[in-house]
Amino acid sequence: MESNKTVAVYGAYGHTGRFVVAELTRRGFVPVLVGRDAGRLKDLAYETGLNARPAPVDDPLALDRALAGAAAVINCAGPFATTAAPVIEAALRAGVPYLDVAAEIEANADTFARFAERAADARAVIVPAMAFFGGFGDLLVTAAMGDWTGADEAHVAYGLSHWHPTAGTRSAGAVSRRRRGGRRVRYANGRLEHRDDAAPTQDWDFPAPMGPRPVIAEFTMADVVTVPSHLPIPEVRTYMTVEAARDVVAEDAPAPAAVDEQGRSAQTFLVDVVVRSGDEERRAVARGQDIYAVTAPLVVEAVDRVLSGRTRAVGVASAGKIFDAPDFLRALSPHIALELRS
Repeated sequence: MESNKTVAVYGAYGHTGRFVVAELTRRGFVPVLVGRDAGRLKDLAYETGLNARPAPVDDPLALDRALAGAAAVINCAGPFATTAAPVIEAALRAGVPYLDVAAEIEANADTFARFAERAADARAVIVPAMAFFGGFGDLLVTAAMGDWTGADEAHVAYGLSHWHPTAGTRSAGAVSRRRRGGRRVRYANGRLEHRDDAAPTQDWDFPAPMGPRPVIAEFTMADVVTVPSHLPIPEVRTYMTVEAARDVVAEDAPAPAAVDEQGRSAQTFLVDVVVRSGDEERRAVARGQDIYAVTAPLVVEAVDRVLSGRTRAVGVASAGKIFDAPDFLRALSPHIALELRS
């Protein structure tokens, strides 16, 4: 680990940002609270005793001041269509690694397209979607692949007990829908496709005790950007349990409510990954609690590995490419129960 353990957290006062600040502190890092709302930053600074640095996303000088002296920056502030590029630019100017927790498909695709060449030339590290959606699915697919160098299909089925969305989730979803013109997106035939028809439904045979559940097939999440960014898999599909898919778009859905001392909600998840090559199939299964809370150990483990040099790539890289996926997932054992099956 580098001696500098200061990590700037952009959007520190948001729902996920607070989990990230707490996890950084627990692991011996020194978070710097950064964001657009000076009032909310001041309140969080008073609550935590940490340094706060307001920085509007459209003020490069303020962003430079916010990142001064930091070893890395974690962006937790959506919509990432608005925040990712300016914060990445600031990280490149400061010469520090950038990680975010973006679940927006378009924002993640933009990061790869816009910054891949510059980051590679500068040997900078940019890790987008280092969160439950995107990074986690990518790690699971990569771990399930094992010694395979390619596959025909990857399927990531999300079994959520329910999904009470944060304000950030609602805002990011609205931005993505506008960018797609109301269409849905899927990854097939080796590329992203936009479609006007309704997503199909089917039953998915989740491992016990969940068992068979109706799912929205092609309920497309950021995994369709992260997985194909480094694995030659022409068909990448993601699925969501029907109940959770209804929850997240319901106008009257409540926000997540804490049920334990860590601030986690009662939501549980089971992620079932199936990778197929010819007649062979490999599988990874992960279980845990609260998709927002579990993002914190995911991204903090990532920043720890980046700062300690336990990486396999530079440039813009997804979790499965830059990290040793099975080893990374094993490191999350206090938070996630993992099974790898051939």
